[in-house]
Amino acid sequence: MASDDIPESWRGALEPALATDESRGLGGWLRMQEDAGKVVYPPRGQRLNALALTPLDSVRAVILGQDPYHGPGQAHGLAFSVQRGVKLPPSLVNVYKELESDLGIEPPDHGNLTRWAEQGVLLLNNTLTVESGQAGSHAGRGWDAITDAAVAAVAERGEPAVFILWGSHAAKKAGRIAALGRGDHHLVLKAPHPSPLSSYRGFFGSKPFSQTNAFLASRGRGQIDWRLD
Repeated sequence: MASDDIPESWRGALEPALATDESRGLGGWLRMQEDAGKVVYPPRGQRLNALALTPLDSVRAVILGQDPYHGPGQAHGLAFSVQRGVKLPPSLVNVYKELESDLGIEPPDHGNLTRWAEQGVLLLNNTLTVESGQAGSHAGRGWDAITDAAVAAVAERGEPAVFILWGSHAAKKAGRIAALGRGDHHLVLKAPHPSPLSSYRGFFGSKPFSQTNAFLASRGRGQIDWRLD
């Protein structure tokens, strides 16, 4: 993964991570997978959409996922998001249920979360690619260092931000925030993953959207309009 692939606003923050042996081999490994006939999601040109749509200096909230959807036509580079016209994945259905319960916003008829990204919500997966039909298949291949660095870059900024960590994989990133020693400068919200397997263990009722807006407003950073019309 060359630094030229990284959007300009993130490049300085991510260059040390890109210099690691694991990250340097990532691009070549992905090409080998595709040359061997394996289908990788999201397709080339969409894998860094989260960084491209949400510049570092605009980040107000971070929603962390595990890895991209692994079905055809689903993943397009934003955690939990799918393109318009694609059937809503179960996890996103539950995100919308919590959004309605929390803020009274009726679920939209699509799953594209680009509007959130454009308002400063970094929709970042821990791993940014996956093999078709094989959840978690690209974990440990070099993305961790890059996404760790992205989380740390947001945490190191002077502007307060909210980190919404859904599931155990995302919660591990909390150490990157706490290690910076900023105390209550940021708000960290942890909850079970919205997957149907875990959502009833505390995801429902966690009120991440209203808590995010209350925190941002109290720090003079405005509010996110979570509607997706």
